[in-house]
Amino acid sequence: MGERVEGYRSELRRLKDWDPYLKKHSGLPGPRANLELVAAVVEEGDADRLWRLSASRDEFLALCGTAGLGRIALLEPETVMTWLRELASDPRWRVREGVAIALQRLGRESMPRLLAEMKVWSRDEPFVQRAVVAGLCEPSILKNNEDTVAVLVILDDITRSVAAAGNRRSDGFRVLRQALGYGWSVAAAAAPQNAKPYVEKWLRSTDKDVAWVMKTNLNKSRMEGLRKSLEATASGRRASVRAKPAARRASPAKRKPAVKRRAAAKPAKSRAPKRSTT
Repeated sequence: MGERVEGYRSELRRLKDWDPYLKKHSGLPGPRANLELVAAVVEEGDADRLWRLSASRDEFLALCGTAGLGRIALLEPETVMTWLRELASDPRWRVREGVAIALQRLGRESMPRLLAEMKVWSRDEPFVQRAVVAGLCEPSILKNNEDTVAVLVILDDITRSVAAAGNRRSDGFRVLRQALGYGWSVAAAAAPQNAKPYVEKWLRSTDKDVAWVMKTNLNKSRMEGLRKSLEATASGRRASVRAKPAARRASPAKRKPAVKRRAAAKPAKSRAPKRSTT
């Protein structure tokens, strides 16, 4: 951890009431919340304090508490995951970010547990699906190829739901689309060869939102290797298609000449026997 996080942790240990300190150093209102302070709360907060903060009406306090619940998720799995799933649809976007941080923390502790939960969440509404994408598509937890393959399967299922979506004007659909716009590239960079068939499939989609998602991912610098591989495959296919007509033109020379049918022989005319003159 960085020096700033350690400094905040030292400050928090000396305080009994954290709320005034957290509000003062939150960085809000402003474009960026103090994520170093959030990280300090995650590490220093006890379960009771984290639960209380996560239910706060103050956005920064709720962010801190929500993010911290990921640290105790293995101790209270049912209650924590149920509450995080509810907070995934919170109207405050920073609280939703806290859910993603909590999920990533759970993934660093137990990726199998996180994957099992996310398979269930992935069938929920768009806000919850967005939490799945944000929670799983984090380079620091995609270290194992088997785990990354499982993430690709989940992304494939969520992308299929996007292609089948009816209402596309909701905030939930919008944030899910944005999350998929970077999530695929994170997972694909961790396992390019496993991701290639999925990416090729969805690049052929005629759905405008899916097309935007895949093109946006391909433009990420981390996709350079996979992008070149896709281009090479497409080039090979074009060359193969161009070569086929030439092969067809050359093929007649190899054919055996057609055997001409002989005309059927005309039946011989029968001669009438000569009459005897005697």
